[in-house]
Formats: sequence, C-alpha cells, structure tokens
Amino acid sequence: MPIHLIELKNTPIFEQLLLEESLLRDHTEDFCLINQGSSAAIVLGISGVKEELVHIEKAASYHIPLIKRFSGGGTVVVDHNTLFVTFIFSKNSHPFPAYPEPIMRWSEEFYRPIFDSADFCLKENDYVLADKKFGGNAQYIKKDRWLHHTSFLWDYNPNYMDCLLHPKKTPSYRANRVHREFICKLSDYYPNVQTVITAIKEHLQTLYPVIVSPAESFFSPSISKRTTSFL
Repeated sequence: MPIHLIELKNTPIFEQLLLEESLLRDHTEDFCLINQGSSAAIVLGISGVKEELVHIEKAASYHIPLIKRFSGGGTVVVDHNTLFVTFIFSKNSHPFPAYPEPIMRWSEEFYRPIFDSADFCLKENDYVLADKKFGGNAQYIKKDRWLHHTSFLWDYNPNYMDCLLHPKKTPSYRANRVHREFICKLSDYYPNVQTVITAIKEHLQTLYPVIVSPAESFFSPSISKRTTSFL
C-alpha cells in the first residue's frame, strides 16, 4: 500500500495536530507528515495536568500557549527549531501487532539508518544520542489505525525549556538531571535540518511507494472527533 507524504513548513503545532486527527479518524490511507517548525507552544499529553508540568506564569511571560493533544506521552516545548514527523498507518499495513512496544521498536528501526550513530537508540520511549534525549514520542492507537508522532530538537530556546517543571514521573535514564543536561540538539550533529528531512524522505521511499500529497487534499475542517484543544 502506498504512503502519502505531506510536507509542511512552519505550520503551528495546533493546526498540525488537528490535521493529524483528521488523517487518523476520517481517512483510511497511510500517511507520513513532516513539519519543519512551529510557532512556540507547550504541548501536553491527553492526561497531562498543566499545574504539575508547566511553570504557568513563566510560560505566560513569554506568551507561549498551552495545548493539550489527543495522544498520550509527556510534555514538550516546540518552536521554529522543532522538526515534527508523524506516521499514521492502518493496522494491516505491517505484520507486527499494533501495540505501543512493537510500534516503538518499528520506529527505532526506521530511524536507525537516518541517525547513523552508535550512540543512537530508543531508551524508555525517547530517542537518545549519547544518553541525551533529542526526540520525544507519543502514540494513539484505535480500532483499525495507529499514529506515532515525534518532535525532534533541531535546536531549542533554553528560556522556553525553563517553562517546564520537573515531572513527578521521569525515565530512569534521566537520573534526576535538569532539563538542559538531559537533552541535546541535532544541530550539533548535522549541518542543517534539511539534511535530516532528506534522509527521512529517501529512507521512506526504500520502504513504501510514496505519493507526495498536499495537506488540503485530506484535511477536513469538520473532524468527526476533535480532542486537541488550547488550555
């Protein structure tokens, strides 16, 4: 089955999440969505409690909106230096069972040739290089389809990162490190973000027949079920 590749640039993350909900809920095709950059925002998982995860006054001082997405996972700060990649598949598109762990392992193998380094691995649902996180993941699995989306840190604003509180539950490999010591940026490893995007697209073409499609071909403004919201 072919996969539709949708490329966006500087699409606000709120709009991207609405598009993803539409592609997941109202369509049957397989998709890969790549969005380079967004206006600044803090995005919480569906179960996230903003008072426990975000320094709300500090975020307000930078005029950073808070968004609750439809998927699970942790809290992320995004801006124009974030690279977003989303996969949406029907469950019968792959032989592995559509459960969180097999999907995470599939994603790790997909990205392995792109981040071609002995330091790259999936660690407790994060992509890491040399024990530092550069990619955060979240998933949504429904009856007949699943979604896996990732925010990659090309670079980041440390002031924005300081808007995140230390969560009660953290991966063990974080080892109580403060946020700035726990993450790394891809700009330290690659000459430009387009290098990473091109590698993703080229690898995608080795695995699936790819159809480049505009978002307008699929986005429905009247999503059957909309969970993404501002807080």
